[in-house]
Amino acid sequence: MNLISFSLILTGVLLNAAAQLLLKAGTNAVGHFDFQLANLLPIGLKVASEPHILGGVACYVVSLVVWIMALSRVEVSMAYPMLSIGYLVNAAAAWYLFGESVTVMRMVGIGVIILGVFIVAHS
Repeated sequence: MNLISFSLILTGVLLNAAAQLLLKAGTNAVGHFDFQLANLLPIGLKVASEPHILGGVACYVVSLVVWIMALSRVEVSMAYPMLSIGYLVNAAAAWYLFGESVTVMRMVGIGVIILGVFIVAHS
């Protein structure tokens, strides 16, 4: 895998992670809600107009374009496991930004996944 291919994959992964974090920030801003027929329109409008959620959707769209570019250069069996790098990014960012708990067992699990990605990348 060359530097351009890896850069595209990493950019796609980071955009995907940013999308998740923005969606979480948006749902924090909106608050807990249940989709029921009676509140579908008001909640739908609230969610659709929340800036963090719109930013998350935008990150997903750009991520999709970048990912397609990456897949045009790299085998999917090589590229797809790289998405799991986002687990580490999201765990660290969720801890830092949202105060989420990141236990030792969670970090060990993420470490095992990252080790697997390393093995795949070097195969």
